[in-house]
Amino acid sequence: MLAAGLLALVLPVPRGLRLIATLPVPVAVAQLIFEGYRWQLIPAYVLAAAIGAWEVVSIGRGGRSSPRGRWLTVVTTLAAGVAFAVSVAIPVLVPVFRFPDPGGPYAIGTVSYHWRDHDRREIFDGDPAARRELMAQIWYPAESSVEAETAPYVSDVDAFAPAAGKLLGIPGFVFSHFGKVRTHGVEAAPVASDRPRYPVLVFASGLNGFRQSNMFQVEQLVSRGFVVVGIDQPHISAVTAFPDGRRIPGWTKDRLVHVIQQSITPKEPAPAIGDTELPRGLFPYLAEDISFVLDELERLNDWDPSGRFTGRLDIDRAGALGISLGAVTVGQVCHADPRLKACLMMDAAMPADVVRDGLEQPAMWLTRDADSILLERNRSGGWPDHEIRETLDTQRAAFGKSKPGNGFYIETPGMFHLNYTDAPAWTPLAQALALSGPIGAQRGHEILAAYTVAFFEHALDGGRPPLLDGPPPWDEVAIERR
Repeated sequence: MLAAGLLALVLPVPRGLRLIATLPVPVAVAQLIFEGYRWQLIPAYVLAAAIGAWEVVSIGRGGRSSPRGRWLTVVTTLAAGVAFAVSVAIPVLVPVFRFPDPGGPYAIGTVSYHWRDHDRREIFDGDPAARRELMAQIWYPAESSVEAETAPYVSDVDAFAPAAGKLLGIPGFVFSHFGKVRTHGVEAAPVASDRPRYPVLVFASGLNGFRQSNMFQVEQLVSRGFVVVGIDQPHISAVTAFPDGRRIPGWTKDRLVHVIQQSITPKEPAPAIGDTELPRGLFPYLAEDISFVLDELERLNDWDPSGRFTGRLDIDRAGALGISLGAVTVGQVCHADPRLKACLMMDAAMPADVVRDGLEQPAMWLTRDADSILLERNRSGGWPDHEIRETLDTQRAAFGKSKPGNGFYIETPGMFHLNYTDAPAWTPLAQALALSGPIGAQRGHEILAAYTVAFFEHALDGGRPPLLDGPPPWDEVAIERR
C-alpha cells in the first residue's frame, strides 16, 4: 500500500487515482488496532503519515507546483524512496518470525506455574529466610481438535525485553516483538487422550537464557508425545518474572565465573555466593532446581487441581536436556538424581563429578569441533583457549565412561554456540551477526531436533530409531557410540 501511495503521488495518474495516496494512513491505523504496535513498522508509520500529508498539501495547491516546487518534489521523491526501502527492509531483517510445523501427530498445549521450594534457601538473596522460587512452563501433547489462538513465544515480554537488552548492551525494544511471535502451543488445551501417560523432560537454558529459548526442539518433542518443562531460574535466566510483579534479573557471567569454574576444576579455598560457601561450585545448587521440578511434577501427577495432569505424567520415564550452562546443570543433576533416565547435553563442559564417575543413564552430547569454536571466536570473541579445551575434553571424558549402548557423541562442524538455541531463526542476518555458524539456521536446527527426538524415543520410549545406528544423513555430522 505504501508503494501504491507513493506511485500515485509521483506519477502522472488521473486525479481520481491520486486518492490512493490517502490509503496508507487508514491501513496503518488498522494495523495498529488489529495487530498492535511493532517497532519494526515505525518507518512505515512515518512514511504513511508523510504520504497522506503530501497529498493534502497537493490538494490545497490544486495540483499546481512552481519550478522551485518541482525541484522540491524531486528531492522529496528521492527521500521517500529511501524511506520506503527502509520501511520494507527492517520488517524483513527483524521479522515477526514463525516456527516450522513440528511435524508430529500431536497438537501442543501449554500452561505456566510459579513454584516455591519451602525447604531450600535462595543463596543469591542475602536474606536467610528467602526461599528458592522458579517459573516453569509445561508444553504437553494436546487434543488436535482444539481450535484457539496459539500462545506467544515469550508471554512476559515486558519483563524479558529490557532485561535481554541490558545484558546484550542493546535497546530492549529490539526484543519486544517476541510477544507477537506465535508458537504452536494452545493455552490450557486438554491433554491428548490416546495414551494414558506421557514421558517427561525438563529443559534448562543457558546463562541469561529463557525457558522458551529452544522451541525448535521443544515443539518437535511435544508433537511426538513428550511433555517438556522449561524453567526460568532466578539470577541465572535473563529475567525471572513472577505473577506478583517481581522481576529478578540475571547475573552476568563475570559475577558467576568463579563458582561456575569451581564445579569444573575445584580449587581451595572454595568460592562463595554471599555467605554460602560452594566447595563443589554452583551446579549442585542449580541441579536441585531440576530435582525440585521433578518433585512438583510428581505432586501434579498425584493431584492437579485443574485435573489436567492427574495421572498423566510418567515420572518413571523422565529425562532432561540443556544448552550451555543448562547442559552443565543437566549433567550434574543426572549424576545426582536417579529419577532421570536420559540426559542430553549441548555444547558445554561437564562438571568434575560427571567427568570422574560418568553417567549411569543413556546420555547424548550434541557438540562441535574445535575449528568451529575458533571460527566463532574470530567472528564474535569469547572462548579463551582453556574454555575450548575444557568443553571438548570434559565432554569426551564423560562420554568415554558411558555404559555400553548408552552413550552418543554427535559432532557437527559449522555450528556456533547460539545454533543450539532458537537465535538463528530470529533474523535472516543470523550469520552476519554471528548468531549462527556457516551451517545456517535451518540445517543446524534440523540436525539437532532429529537427534534429540531420536535419542529420547530410544531412551524413554524403548524404540531404536535408525538415525542412532546408521550413518548420518548429513555429510558434515559425525556420530560416535558407546
